[in-house]
Amino acid sequence: MAKNKPLVGAAVIGQSGGPSAVINASAYGVIKTALESECITKVYGAHHGIVGILNDQLMIMDEEDPKELERLLHTPSSALGSCRYKIADPEADDTDYKRILEIFQKYNIRYFFYNGGNDSMDTCNKVNRYMQKVGYECRVIGVPKTIDNDLFGTDHCPGFASAAKYIATSFMEVSRDSKVYDKGMITIVECMGRHAGWLTAAAVLASEKGDGPDLIYLPEVDFSMEDFLDDVIRVYNGQGSCLVAVSEGIHYADGTFVSEAQTSGTDGFGHAQLGGLAARLAGIVKAATGAKVRGIELSLLQRCAAHCASKTDVEEAFNSGKVAVESAVAGETGKMVGFRCERKNGYVCHYELFDLEKVANYEKKVPLEWITSDNAFVTPAFVDYCTPLIEGETTPEFEDGLPRFAKLKKVFAK
Repeated sequence: MAKNKPLVGAAVIGQSGGPSAVINASAYGVIKTALESECITKVYGAHHGIVGILNDQLMIMDEEDPKELERLLHTPSSALGSCRYKIADPEADDTDYKRILEIFQKYNIRYFFYNGGNDSMDTCNKVNRYMQKVGYECRVIGVPKTIDNDLFGTDHCPGFASAAKYIATSFMEVSRDSKVYDKGMITIVECMGRHAGWLTAAAVLASEKGDGPDLIYLPEVDFSMEDFLDDVIRVYNGQGSCLVAVSEGIHYADGTFVSEAQTSGTDGFGHAQLGGLAARLAGIVKAATGAKVRGIELSLLQRCAAHCASKTDVEEAFNSGKVAVESAVAGETGKMVGFRCERKNGYVCHYELFDLEKVANYEKKVPLEWITSDNAFVTPAFVDYCTPLIEGETTPEFEDGLPRFAKLKKVFAK
């Protein structure tokens, strides 16, 4: 496709997968930039992602109050509505793609932006392939989002830093609470992360301030219950308390999840829904030690904590949406916006495009050299990597002492 070829038509943005504190900042970056673009005639928001396109449920962003759209910068979760819908390979079943093409033609949609994680980038890639195959010119750009921080290629992902900041802050607070009594306590905190332990590792930032976990367990390495109990008992006997960070996806050497809730079901992409790990480990530790033990599952709190968002994260999330539109208008398609970062002489983030073919369905994990040899903590290299990402405080709007989030009118196209 020729670069810089003017392409006049409408744009649509959809959101998919688990929400984050800054996913709407990315959406605002797309929407605002698209509304200001001369060659984009209309801007739509897909209600519940690709499902909204299939169901012909498109919201007209042109009719939203600009002030409400601006509030998306500090509004958590997915304002347009999310979904977990796994689209088939177009070569195997093109039913959904024919419907998507029908909707695109109906509204003259020539720009498709999809805001999500691994599976969303896979959807982007498939839609782009199909549109090229049938000869319908539509520029497709992925806008990254995942608190799991596991998208291939990019230095990090929008949403991760704010969740990491919340986790580190929570550990600092819980650490103080867990050590207040005359009798010691063992506290086990479960963080999200099925196969990648980035979020759990972020708890080390609290340890850097003297109020963090004593032990950290990630899914990048096999988990041993025997070693875990030895570690906890050693720390507890040595200092009278123990604070532990565990990833929901820790697993034994045979690959089975430690979480007792592993068979509770799967999400729309076929991933096991995990949870209950902290409670299970707390029960095992209590039986082994007789100590007072508390299990805490952060669950959804870590991904919707806009009140604790990183200013750096909000700005990068917005810019990733902005760059997506600018790149598409310039002629790019089949790409995802990502980050290349410098940390040696201060933190600098550069925005680059990565091929969706390479990004889709590949998971980036915490480097093994960033995990200590006993598999129970992380090294200073992770601290150096993560610290710049969580810096800066946001200034959200408040009303009656509570956050004032965006309230979209959601006017649907007909």
